[in-house]
Amino acid sequence: MKQFRTLLLIAIITLGFNSIQAQTKIGHISTDLLISLMPETKALNTELEKLSKTYESELKAEEAKLQAKLKKYEAEVNSQTDEVNQQRQAEVQQDQQNLYQASQVAREDITKKRDEKLKPILERAKKAIDEIATAQGYVYVLEASTLIVANGTDLLPAVKAKLGIQ
Repeated sequence: MKQFRTLLLIAIITLGFNSIQAQTKIGHISTDLLISLMPETKALNTELEKLSKTYESELKAEEAKLQAKLKKYEAEVNSQTDEVNQQRQAEVQQDQQNLYQASQVAREDITKKRDEKLKPILERAKKAIDEIATAQGYVYVLEASTLIVANGTDLLPAVKAKLGIQ
């Protein structure tokens, strides 16, 4: 009799958990795809590409100057004293270091600008996902790219409509 009660209690608890799980709505969305479709992201990418090309052209111009200086110094190496050649070599190394540092600063600036401008885009996307999930009664919304099987509801179409994306 005691075993029967234990089995009955286990069955009730199991059925209770199953009914709770059955009521939980779970959806999924590809946030990367959503963000890539947002017009703000497209504008950001265009702006960053323009900035990148500006930095690239400036760095190429500086590199061309350095190469010209290097060729000039190599052509004059035999007509200069060892002391002058060593000074020139140190100058070229310093210029190379400056060029490297400028490229690092350019990359950091582009990354910083991207992060700054991307933050409000991410917040807008998250807010739209939250609103759709709440409105449709979803308790959990998972990232679609990490799912092995995604048979649940894809919230991307609803969120795109909420954001006015075609």
